[in-house]
Amino acid sequence: MYNHIWKKYLPFINIHLKKSAAEDQVLTLNRVDFERAGTGRKAGYKFTIQLTNGRVSNVISGSPLAMNLAAVLLEDDNTKKIIKDKMYEISLNTKFQLTTKNITPPAGDEETKDVVPSEEVGEPASH
Repeated sequence: MYNHIWKKYLPFINIHLKKSAAEDQVLTLNRVDFERAGTGRKAGYKFTIQLTNGRVSNVISGSPLAMNLAAVLLEDDNTKKIIKDKMYEISLNTKFQLTTKNITPPAGDEETKDVVPSEEVGEPASH
């Protein structure tokens, strides 16, 4: 029902997915696009999709809008490359603002960069 609208916004969503590594991104959508395509009621225009390693990791069955966005994202080759091995949260609010957050945990080297190797701590070297 909404696939054609999401496909129109997909290039912008992909840019926001990439930029979300630095900071959260907000894309304001055209409300009229969705109201024309939908049933005219506002219910279901608010949702959150969590993507983990290229898959939807939360339940979105209550929102056709969210399910259509997820389907469009997961069938696009460019998007698949972007979301592979990462975690994202994409949410739509009632003001038709699509927020993209990169929620990928820091890589292992980030967590251990302040750790001093054991040889430098004063542990005896094995002979």
